[in-house]
Amino acid sequence: MKPIPYGRQHITQEDIDAVITTLQSDYLTQGPKIEEFEKKFAQYIGCTYAVAVANGTAALHLCALALDVNENSRVITTPITFAASANCVRYCGGEVHFADIDPSTGLLDIQKVRQLLESKPKGYYQGIIPVDFAGYPVDLEAFRKMADEYNLWIIEDACHAPGGYFTDSKGIKQNCGNGVYADVAIFSFHPVKHIATGEGGMITTNRKDIYEKLLMLRTHGITRKPELLHENHGGWYYEMQTLGYNYRMPDMLTALGISQLDRADEGIRRRREIARRYDEAFRENSEITILNPSVQEPDKGVGISHAYHLYVIQTSRRKELYDYLRSQQIFAQVHYIPVHTMPAYQELGWKKGDFTLSEAYYQKCLSLPMYPSLTDEEQQYVIESVIRFTT
Repeated sequence: MKPIPYGRQHITQEDIDAVITTLQSDYLTQGPKIEEFEKKFAQYIGCTYAVAVANGTAALHLCALALDVNENSRVITTPITFAASANCVRYCGGEVHFADIDPSTGLLDIQKVRQLLESKPKGYYQGIIPVDFAGYPVDLEAFRKMADEYNLWIIEDACHAPGGYFTDSKGIKQNCGNGVYADVAIFSFHPVKHIATGEGGMITTNRKDIYEKLLMLRTHGITRKPELLHENHGGWYYEMQTLGYNYRMPDMLTALGISQLDRADEGIRRRREIARRYDEAFRENSEITILNPSVQEPDKGVGISHAYHLYVIQTSRRKELYDYLRSQQIFAQVHYIPVHTMPAYQELGWKKGDFTLSEAYYQKCLSLPMYPSLTDEEQQYVIESVIRFTT
């Protein structure tokens, strides 16, 4: 059996042809493929605006800038996420505060966030960054209600969840990242994500004011739009109106993204099929707890659609199982080491023991192989290997 990673890209001949066509075109960057990808992605997610950027971390940074995060800002996020979800606040000089997770979902616990908000005067906090961890959607309707009560903005980190959704109190399907309840959302196109472009990211929003800021911040703070210029010396003229960054996404990568997006629904269906097979295999295994089993999908009557970027199990013998699977050429992974325990955050005063639920989750979590091109035979080998170890 060849090595089986926890995630991998799926590149087809159509993807390759799309990139070659763009390489042979007049534009390698700042060309028409950027806007084409943005419009197609916005339509897929169901939002008004989309802004393509260099990667998911750049997307988070630009969102924080567009929402005016600064040295006086305090923002709440989860410890169970990739570091970028928190780092984007620090890039702007702000303070990161954590709230613990709901151990049944791995998501930021809204009650823990409320407790944190109630412990300080109103106005102490400026925003929240919830994460659709592993592809399981955050109940953003509930977060929005609380955010409005405390005058907070919301950045939805939806990197794991394109294609996921929850059903709100009105019975309306709300796609992850559609901007109905969050001010902005971000996505990543890293190779292990649903849509793979190598590097790349997207910001989605329904707010025109934020959209206009993002377009300028993405390109050095420069604009050429005549209606925004203070002066106009001619067709060549541009103005740098704020301090921005070179966070553009090149046309070759957006061409790949467009091609990948064409089969996004197919990929989601396959991920859910893989999840159901894992669920059936492990449901009666006393050594394993499944995080967010697929019984919670909408076709089972619950109204939540898991996007399954990750398939996470928990076991008290995580390290031993991890090592055993590697010996069998199965490269499972751990997501995530709690951010507050990282040395760079312990230097700020956070310490082990601050968020016991997140730390307990970390001690047991393991992500099994989950990607659309995982074959039935490969998955069966993974299942048999896990069962062989745990029984």
